[in-house]
Amino acid sequence: MEYSAVNTMWVLIGAALVFFMQAGFSMCEAGFTRAKNTGNILMKNLMDFCIGTPCFWLFGFGIMFGGSSAIIGTLDPMIRGDYSAILPSGVPLWAYVIFQTVFCATAATIVSGAMAERTKFSAYCIYSAAISLFIYPISGHWIWGGGWLAQLGFHDFAGSTCVHMVGGICAMVGAAILGARIGKYDKDGKPRAILGHNLTFAALGVFILWFCWFGFNGASTVGMDSDELIERAGLVFFNTNISDAVACCAALIVTWLRYGKPDVSMTYNAALAGLVGITAGCDAVEPLGAAVMGVIFGIVIVFSVEFFDKVLKIDDPVGAISVHDVCGALGTLLLGFFASGSSTEPGLFYGGGLHFLGIQAAGVLSVAAYTAVVITVVFTLIKHTIGLRASAADELAGLDISEHGLLTAYAGFAMLPDTVASGSEPDLTPPPFEPVPDYEAVPVERRRASGEHKLTKVEIICREGRFEALKNALTGIGITGMTVSHVLGCGIQKGRPEYYRGVQVEAALLPKVQVDIVVSKVPVREVIEVAKKVLYTGHIGDGKIFIYDVENAVKVRTGEEGYDALQDVE
Repeated sequence: MEYSAVNTMWVLIGAALVFFMQAGFSMCEAGFTRAKNTGNILMKNLMDFCIGTPCFWLFGFGIMFGGSSAIIGTLDPMIRGDYSAILPSGVPLWAYVIFQTVFCATAATIVSGAMAERTKFSAYCIYSAAISLFIYPISGHWIWGGGWLAQLGFHDFAGSTCVHMVGGICAMVGAAILGARIGKYDKDGKPRAILGHNLTFAALGVFILWFCWFGFNGASTVGMDSDELIERAGLVFFNTNISDAVACCAALIVTWLRYGKPDVSMTYNAALAGLVGITAGCDAVEPLGAAVMGVIFGIVIVFSVEFFDKVLKIDDPVGAISVHDVCGALGTLLLGFFASGSSTEPGLFYGGGLHFLGIQAAGVLSVAAYTAVVITVVFTLIKHTIGLRASAADELAGLDISEHGLLTAYAGFAMLPDTVASGSEPDLTPPPFEPVPDYEAVPVERRRASGEHKLTKVEIICREGRFEALKNALTGIGITGMTVSHVLGCGIQKGRPEYYRGVQVEAALLPKVQVDIVVSKVPVREVIEVAKKVLYTGHIGDGKIFIYDVENAVKVRTGEEGYDALQDVE
């Protein structure tokens, strides 16, 4: 074979972009779950690629692309056979192998998010290997390896069904067998919102995935050495982008109408839904068709997330089932309506008949059935051997500590207990006292503690947005010291209803600021009146003021007590 430098570079760049999707999935899943499981999420997204790569090299690639059988390829450990018949024009074997390897890893990593926060890490490693060894390769053989669906004319350009629906089906079955997270549903089966801990991570992950999807879909042309391929790549890029953007707009409008406000996390899910859905036919539809399909994906994702959460009661923390399974299947089926006839049979809206739509439906149903049956067997075997779900105690503590011995994934932002090396004991001896030199010491006028002034603690709980105004007002009347804390709390009204991913958040605890001051010189009533004036809006949630008697105060540096301990150095 005569190799093409431009085709090879195009495939390799695409492979690198698809690999970088692992970072996007890692950030997205970590952001939509709780902080105590962040390390576990990151570890799983690393290992499904590291486990899947040798599995696909040893067995998966041969099963997917070897031989001429309509059902399954051949066992070809370490890829030693002749694959010249299936290689794209001008692309060497190993460039194509790495391109297909990263696609395989994408199918495996989809499962991580739906089963997050309660799955044993050992179980995850096993079923991730199973997906890469035979689940994805066999269905991939049917579609991309010359199998029976390819022979029928089934079209899945870059993997809405072959990659995403396969991963989504595995995620759905796994989450159903696993059961919901502790506390997800109340005794009546009503879902509770479990908020993700870092929306910034999730947003970064989605933008990484959006960027990398241009490689996922665009490089699936596997060539750029002809005018036809160049034109097709441009169309693929544009359709990928327009479907995604329009899906976000549709989800924004739907959530705004349903929940009273545009839902952030659901709109980001819609971005992924638009990408997944258009992947099957990004080369075969016109931009108008891609835009209309994007609207459909953006609407469907909202109701799908609610359906799995509220009706089927399958707990999916990141919406992976709705994004990859539902929209992957839907995008493949919609191709039967919107295909323009440029690279497939025309769809129904372009003068085609039911034949092509029937082929697309047969492909979706057969791949879904095969994947569901096989992954159910895999999960059942794991459940009854090493166990699939982490213990309740481990789940409550967080999988970071129970599975990996990681106290927190945010060491720079959390108070950690002291840790010592194995076999040693911490030195609790206080450091020797070293007096401050006279020339550095603050002059202190020793005075007898005054007992004539009453000490009163004023505790003010207010809205976060009013803190600066309160601080300035208190400083203006002579308050020179205060302690400020970010707290969670509620009053009698339990806050106002808000929604997260379509589920009403139990707003029993709302973010507030607590300001503690101890006064003696400044009249307590003046502090109260100033605080009331600054904090008052007339709406529920303005805050509370609590007054306490203080027995004594001691300034550590000087030893002064009572009134004198609260006064500044003169």
